[in-house]
Amino acid sequence: MSAPQTSNPLRPTACPGLLRIVRALDGGICRVKLTGGAISARQAVVVADAAERHAGGVIEATNRANLQIRGIGSEQSALIDSLLAADLGPRNAASDDVRNLMLSPAAGIDRQRLIDTRPLAGQILATLQGDERFHDLSAKFAVQLDGGEALAMLEHPHDLWLSTFAREGELRLAFGLAGCPTEAPAGSVALEDGHALVVAVLELFLELARPEQTRMRHLLAEQTLENLRVRLSERVSIQAVTDWRRIADPGVLHIGAHSQSETGLAYVGAVPPLGRLDPATLRGAAQLAETFGDGTLRLTPWQSLLLPNIPEEHCVQVIQRLEQLGLLCHADQALTRMIACTGSNGCGKSSAETKGDALQLAALLHRHGLALSVHLSGCPRSCAAAHTAPATLLAVAPGHYDLYFRDAAQAGFGTLHARNLTIEAVAALLDARSRSPFDA
Repeated sequence: MSAPQTSNPLRPTACPGLLRIVRALDGGICRVKLTGGAISARQAVVVADAAERHAGGVIEATNRANLQIRGIGSEQSALIDSLLAADLGPRNAASDDVRNLMLSPAAGIDRQRLIDTRPLAGQILATLQGDERFHDLSAKFAVQLDGGEALAMLEHPHDLWLSTFAREGELRLAFGLAGCPTEAPAGSVALEDGHALVVAVLELFLELARPEQTRMRHLLAEQTLENLRVRLSERVSIQAVTDWRRIADPGVLHIGAHSQSETGLAYVGAVPPLGRLDPATLRGAAQLAETFGDGTLRLTPWQSLLLPNIPEEHCVQVIQRLEQLGLLCHADQALTRMIACTGSNGCGKSSAETKGDALQLAALLHRHGLALSVHLSGCPRSCAAAHTAPATLLAVAPGHYDLYFRDAAQAGFGTLHARNLTIEAVAALLDARSRSPFDA
């Protein structure tokens, strides 16, 4: 792939991209946006090589199913060129920011799926990159496409979400604005109108939003949902949805081996501790995908990875090999449920070294036999988690955190439960809470 044209300057934003390296305390950050979270084994090796040769060797799985390379020094051009040569970049420089379309990591192979979302996703991504009007969207403006899979992240808010459902023998796409698929839909469209709906929503947003209104929630703060729905219905046929909600599967389906829709095949999910991979681990996972699977990896919004299309008789061996690489493949391991931002070692805004504190907390919870979903954030921005975790630790000083519990009635992290706790105190409190018969 040749380098994208750069006649249009890259927009100023704090969000890293492949072509825009953003500085942090530990060096530059490059974000590699993956189509549907998928990357070939060959491309994964290129990412590993780039991180090793041109950066600090730290690779992160993000909560939008992408990859980041950290610690980039002076060799930015060499790193970018190597990634572009592996076809890991946008069609043109102006479209890198807008490739924010999230699918299920099991798109096309999930046993519960109603449709394979990948063809429609390809149409949407081609439009986002090819239509210059949409290059004006914020680098954070995001779309989610859900095919009814059991493995689906349903807690991350998106500017536009689409979710497949069946009604009277017809498959349709429910949709919503500035929210999650588990919320009440704004309406639905025929499956064949999915692409037209996305275009209509983006066009309407750009027509109505002022420059400072970069997200759909900003527009909805002064425009009613009903008004937007009426305006959209002038462009695409919309029906009301009153008797359907997307229901989340309570299983931990991104970890371990799970059967696919095709008999005899499974995907295997593995979690890099705290979302971080080193080059050797990524290369090793890529080799396993080549040897036992179809030569691809899929990143997930849980900051983990899947190896799809593994013959079921090889799953035990693949899990053993992944564990030898340092990846976690069992949901009862405390560290599989832990989320932590970069922390003060790499970010000047962080009040604590969250990665190290998370490792300490995971070890303490493991002693108590607990595997709880906990998010450690070094500052209120919550960069590591796009959703509200059941328990959030907000750093107030090195090694000290305020503890919040998720509460649907409270915005942000939820309800403040205790202040200025050490990691040991947090572990003791979470242990006591888990044993309480009054704990909801």
